[in-house]
Amino acid sequence: MSADALTLVLQPDGLRQFVALQDAAAQSVTERFYATHGPAYARFGDAGRHSCTEDLLFHLEFLRPVLEFGLLQPMVDYLRWLNSVLLARNIPADHLAQSLDWLGEFFATAMAPEASNTVVLALRAARDGFLQVPQDEPVSPQLAQTTWAQAQAFEDALLRGDQAQALALLNQAMDAGHTLVEAEMHMIQPALYRIGEKWQANQITVAQEHLATAIVQMVMPMGLMRSKPPTPLDKRVLLACVEGNQHAVGLAMVSDAFALAGWQVQYLGANVPTAALVAQIQASQPDLVGLSVSFPQQLRVAKLVIAQLQACMGTTRPAVMVGGLAVNRFNQLTQVLGADASGVNATEAVAKAQHMVS
Repeated sequence: MSADALTLVLQPDGLRQFVALQDAAAQSVTERFYATHGPAYARFGDAGRHSCTEDLLFHLEFLRPVLEFGLLQPMVDYLRWLNSVLLARNIPADHLAQSLDWLGEFFATAMAPEASNTVVLALRAARDGFLQVPQDEPVSPQLAQTTWAQAQAFEDALLRGDQAQALALLNQAMDAGHTLVEAEMHMIQPALYRIGEKWQANQITVAQEHLATAIVQMVMPMGLMRSKPPTPLDKRVLLACVEGNQHAVGLAMVSDAFALAGWQVQYLGANVPTAALVAQIQASQPDLVGLSVSFPQQLRVAKLVIAQLQACMGTTRPAVMVGGLAVNRFNQLTQVLGADASGVNATEAVAKAQHMVS
């Protein structure tokens, strides 16, 4: 079975049953792990038992989009990522595949046959896709643009916590004739991706990763302030991370690209509650809405936002564009979510938007 698309999805009743059983499934498999492999987990104590249950719930959170939208690859990527994180921290990782088998056995007995067959098939396909890829092959975001040589120096500055040097590198790029958007795409974004990979490999702390993000969030507005003012287009865009999405740096780059193209921008940032987001869109009546989705679990939130906009605004609903790590690799999600377009990066998003609302 291809890891790119799973043709079988659960019907609504089956999906509701699957969601209702998630906690019980995670608890059951946790107890089975401790009964079978207790000595391997003894050193982690009660915290280890709690972490085991949390990891299993995460498995099921990533499985839900497979069952709802039919896309398997995000879960395979998640399993590969989790495997690398566990290995880098000397935590047993060879039980990942077994956890999927045991979850399948739980759902096989806890659900109606037709629905359980779909769940078991999805878990088996995820396990097979995970095991077919060499375990030392890195899981990296898909960059749709080239990386400048200066990205390494920028990454080093971020890891040192050197805001002044990070700003100097951005200014040097702009002094050389590059735009802020180009610097963000070719220098800042690749540096942040590399820092994420280093955290994944346990080479840096989460505090260093947070500091790097904070410095970028301070430096980018300075680049915007020194950019040449654009010619206004009399077009308005509202940008938001859907509820649950805390990763807003990429959306901030999209915001900069729209602002420098002459659009009026309402940038709502991270983790915008669905009800508040829909109300703001209704009140402000933008020409375009941009929704950012970082993880597969958030796909259903984006779909809900679009459905609610359609229900309450009808033919006056603004065009909706989706983007983010969970969307960029799978263009077919645009139609599944009910969106009008997707953008793999800031430049492409603006170009598509200009065409959509012209």
